[in-house]
Amino acid sequence: MSNASVIATLAGLGALSVPMLREGLRKPMNARAREAAPGQFAQLSQGITHYQWLGAAEGPVAVCVHGLTTPSFVWRTLAEDLGAMGFRVLVYDLFGRGFSDRPRGPQGAAFFTQQLDDLLRHEGVRQDITLIGYSMGGAIATSFAAEHGHRLRRLILLAPAGMGHDLGRLAAWAVDWPVIGDWAFHLGFPRSLLDGIRADAARHPEAAVLQPLLEAELTYRGYSRSVLASLRGILRATQPDEHRHIARQALPVTAIWGRDDTVIPIRAMAQLTQWNRDARNEVIKGAGHGLPYTHKDHVIQAIRDTWVGPVV
Repeated sequence: MSNASVIATLAGLGALSVPMLREGLRKPMNARAREAAPGQFAQLSQGITHYQWLGAAEGPVAVCVHGLTTPSFVWRTLAEDLGAMGFRVLVYDLFGRGFSDRPRGPQGAAFFTQQLDDLLRHEGVRQDITLIGYSMGGAIATSFAAEHGHRLRRLILLAPAGMGHDLGRLAAWAVDWPVIGDWAFHLGFPRSLLDGIRADAARHPEAAVLQPLLEAELTYRGYSRSVLASLRGILRATQPDEHRHIARQALPVTAIWGRDDTVIPIRAMAQLTQWNRDARNEVIKGAGHGLPYTHKDHVIQAIRDTWVGPVV
């Protein structure tokens, strides 16, 4: 082999190793990392879950499930308004995000609904639950509602996944290629996420407070791996059977959409209506995908407008 070939081979191997080296240098999510975390921790069947109770001291329970990349801090300001409505608000970090563990393996619907069920049992929350899911959290909430609808009072979906989405070419390509896709995703995802965060913060001052928090997520080991596992898991399929089952249970459903959302396009609303004609849809003009933090007042008003009867 010529010197040029050796150099080219070594350069190629070096490029392939970059994502793994970066991942190895990131911080582990351990007891030290959790020292400054707000809230509490629960040792559940699949690992440690970080959670917080926010809002009212007493009242009915609202459980909020966050999305693919934003941990439970995405709910902070919205939780205050839910508390003003009279809710005790439970927020938590999905596995692989925030201060929760980063277990390896598939992240399908059963994986996430098990975490939610374990946490509710740990906290003694059995029924009369208002379940709120944002983006990927909407798909998780939908899966949980299809299985445990008798425990819910209402299902509220904010820009919900499960009806088609557009997360960009990198994500779509990486999902279908197990080895080279992993390499490309781990190489490109951090920059893509940071660019998206900064663009969002430039457009919406409310998003600026989330920017350093999301940047910090990228400093922890297992975050990018978990995002990819979710893309290949719960986000890979649509949920017609789940939504039709929810419709048969006559569980009240409110779906809130951003008219200018490019991640979960507004056409998904028509798909939901096809599966559940009783679902109530609210569209927020001028809103993109960041509904809980860019348009939280509109979200609260939409919840109020579609609520039937008193909260308590």
